[in-house]
Amino acid sequence: MIIGIVCYPTFGGSGVVATELGMELSKRGHDVHFITYKQPVRLAQVSRNIHFHEVSISEYPLFHYQPYELALSSKLVNMVKKYKIEILHVHYAIPHAYAGYMAKQMLAEEGIHIPMVTTLHGTDITLVGNHPVYKPAVTFSINQSDVVTSVSESLKADTLKLFDIKKEIQVIPNFIDISKRRMVIKHEQRKWVAQDNERIITHISNFRKVKRTADVIRIFYQIQKNIDAKLLLVGEGPEIEPDREMVNALGMADKVLFMGASTEVNKILAISDLFLLPSEAESFGLAALEAMVNETPVVSSNVGGLPEVNIQGVSGFLSAVGDVDEMAKNAIYLLENEERLNKFKKAARRVSNKFDIEKIVPFYEEVYSQALKKQ
Repeated sequence: MIIGIVCYPTFGGSGVVATELGMELSKRGHDVHFITYKQPVRLAQVSRNIHFHEVSISEYPLFHYQPYELALSSKLVNMVKKYKIEILHVHYAIPHAYAGYMAKQMLAEEGIHIPMVTTLHGTDITLVGNHPVYKPAVTFSINQSDVVTSVSESLKADTLKLFDIKKEIQVIPNFIDISKRRMVIKHEQRKWVAQDNERIITHISNFRKVKRTADVIRIFYQIQKNIDAKLLLVGEGPEIEPDREMVNALGMADKVLFMGASTEVNKILAISDLFLLPSEAESFGLAALEAMVNETPVVSSNVGGLPEVNIQGVSGFLSAVGDVDEMAKNAIYLLENEERLNKFKKAARRVSNKFDIEKIVPFYEEVYSQALKKQ
């Protein structure tokens, strides 16, 4: 198949998933064209059957904000015609499904009929899409898609609750390339951040309020009173400075390491003993899955898709949002006993295996075949 993929090219979950999906599809012999405003960060290189087409936006004085949807839909039309693209896979309802629909209509005027698969990832539904300004456009875009997929059962339920959706939504969970993400722990690597007697606890996010990073610090405050430990905070975002102030106020500056936007996330997870994810909302929980692949059990909230990834009492524990005391109690329960911790580490890796990219991508290939048969 010749597949056009439209996504955000950033470090966000949807962009990462879309990019890795495209790269895996290319390995399976498909011709993949990424169409976005810059080369996706996870797209290491283009090759014989991986192509990148930049959407450029010209400055035009009548527009206060430059019209990306217009530029994208026009680019899609040109790329479909030039490269004989057979199917469009757009990630995020707004603006991508909206632009995809416009491209479909323009192409239809020329007798070219191309199906569009829309994958819903989370904030395009729960945050952006539910805003009164965008809700009609999101509803329309989803209903005009030929096939709609969602990354979790929870997100599917939210979509059906928030919007008047006529289309069937198929759940295809997010995935991970286990062969690339799983690291081998080297003892000397742990020594870079912790003593032999210290546990390593990690949190990775974009440090927005929805991630409740202050709760991460509160949980760790209780942990370190009972167990020798270090906390690694990986990422950047608006809550970093308030979090740093909180750490200092609690007298934990020597126990908390702010790692910034590290490019060695897998190495960090491989030396970690526990991953904390007390988020207020998670459509899937890709960060939790990345931890589990590296034998790191997870203590998380029980929102969104997290219960579909982090299995209660197997790969870790789930608690209500904001229940810092229970999360700390569960963390201490895991960390205080070596045999118990190792049991959860092995189980976390086992659970992660069902989300391996090689098991999930065939579902997308089947979806593409369904969409093509509808034309």
